[in-house]
Amino acid sequence: MIKERLEALRQEMKKENLSAYIIPTSDAHETEYVCDYYACRQYMSGFTGSAGILVVGMEKAALWTDGRYFIQAANQLAGSTIELMKMGNPETPSIPAYITDMLKAGQTAGFDGKVINWNLSKKYERLLRAKNIKCRDDVDLVARIWKDRPALPSTPTFALELKYAGRSCAEKLQQLRHVMEANGCNSHITTKIDEIAWLYNLRAHDILYFPVALAYTIVMMDKAIIYMDGSRLDQTSRQIFEQNGIIVKGYHEIYEDVRSLSGCVMIDPEQINSTLANSITADIYTCTNPIIGFKSIKNDVEIANTKQAHIYDGVACTKFMYWLKKNVKDTYITEMSASDHLNQLRREQPGYIEDSFATISAYKEHAAMMHYHSEPETDTQLLPEGLYLVDSGGHYFLGTTDITRTYVLGPVTDQEKKWFTLALQGHIRLEKAHWLYGCRGINLDILARGPLWDRNMDYQCGTGHGVGHVLSVHEAPNGIRWRIVPERNDSGILEAGMITSDEPGVYMEGQFGIRHENEVLAVNGQQNEYGQFMHFECLTFVPFDREGIDPSLLTKEETAWLNDYHQQVFEKISPYLTEEESAWLKEICRPL
Repeated sequence: MIKERLEALRQEMKKENLSAYIIPTSDAHETEYVCDYYACRQYMSGFTGSAGILVVGMEKAALWTDGRYFIQAANQLAGSTIELMKMGNPETPSIPAYITDMLKAGQTAGFDGKVINWNLSKKYERLLRAKNIKCRDDVDLVARIWKDRPALPSTPTFALELKYAGRSCAEKLQQLRHVMEANGCNSHITTKIDEIAWLYNLRAHDILYFPVALAYTIVMMDKAIIYMDGSRLDQTSRQIFEQNGIIVKGYHEIYEDVRSLSGCVMIDPEQINSTLANSITADIYTCTNPIIGFKSIKNDVEIANTKQAHIYDGVACTKFMYWLKKNVKDTYITEMSASDHLNQLRREQPGYIEDSFATISAYKEHAAMMHYHSEPETDTQLLPEGLYLVDSGGHYFLGTTDITRTYVLGPVTDQEKKWFTLALQGHIRLEKAHWLYGCRGINLDILARGPLWDRNMDYQCGTGHGVGHVLSVHEAPNGIRWRIVPERNDSGILEAGMITSDEPGVYMEGQFGIRHENEVLAVNGQQNEYGQFMHFECLTFVPFDREGIDPSLLTKEETAWLNDYHQQVFEKISPYLTEEESAWLKEICRPL
């Protein structure tokens, strides 16, 4: 099927005189997880991961993705004729280098400018033209061959009430306009849907696991325009819009409206798509979208709510652990049925909206694929042996959660126990971090990787990511990794109020995968002549599986941290459990 689609695409390329065609994962809004309508790269390659760029030439094709998906991509691309390009590996060529090597001078490469951001578009054009390769950004070829392409989503919206959001739409608009005024800008274009959702306290269900509405917005000093299907607006949001001078226009109308903007227009060239940016005729001021920083620093209401959301989520996950441990020996449980049970436990919690991403329910060697997703053809029975990894989360009206636990289902090898403990040791060291204000995640990453690096081991992904508030479970600008990856924009200064994940792991292809993840809140500590010291406050309260721990590998301080953590788990979670569950929790939370 993939071969046939590639051949059909090449026929369309011939009609446009294109010798190479670029298909990214993204949509018109630079969204991490795209709706079915925009899943062009998945349709053309068969690769289902959330990150990747496909390049199709007349004779060959290749797909670039990162270390989270190397194993998965290799499996899904098998037999497709598409070569896997492992991003970050020194031998992997860049996309422009691959294209210029494949094409001859005078030939043309193309892409759909609506799904590639302005900066990346200009980069491709600059590098290709330097080799006398022409570049076009006005061709959506996949639309021509995708005959049963899904429609754009248009789900009903709902307002995130002030008791959950903490700040009103009016306050947020004022904050944005202060930045616009300071930079001499008359208007500001935002195309990222999570930023629009934050700005207007507006939510919907257009994308699975991402409670937002597809929309664009232009904010002026005296009014704002949101581009979306107005018929799906809830009454509360409609009233908020009327009170704040927000006009609703059709989704596609922005492409014409930007041509009539005057004065200076503020845009983020890493977000706005190439077609939209090239349609602006007014003066342009480029900068990182200030909304990124605004929404990453949670206000007091969001923080208090998120803490309660984690208690509810901790109850669901702890009940799941109890059920799993009690039933794995004599009940038929599979990766998918276990995931379904966890989802049901979350649904029973107050204020649950939906899961915050597709649950990774991965047994034994499946867990070596960091973003494995069990399907009927891969669904595996859980047996009373080995390691089982579950990475899951939920959106609640109170906040968003993301947690990973690795469970011991029965006998494990000494090697598995060693790596289980060392990954946990890295997790603890990062969670105990104490630093001066101004540090970024890149300064702290060694704490998590140190126990693994000391043994010549690593994991091919970041250690932590920012977490949105009833938005994307992954958000900029905070993150934790050992090197800067510019396109991820996750190397910002760690500010008080930012929520970040702490999730080191060990992945042995064909054997097992281990990950331990909590969410942590950056908070201010003591301030003195050296500056403002900071530390993390833990938000996640779910037991770590003590059966996987080799206490001899932990220091006294690390053991004390773990014992204190488990005591907090028991105190916070046990009031929500049955008497039997509470007795079990007390036993597994006993001091090492």
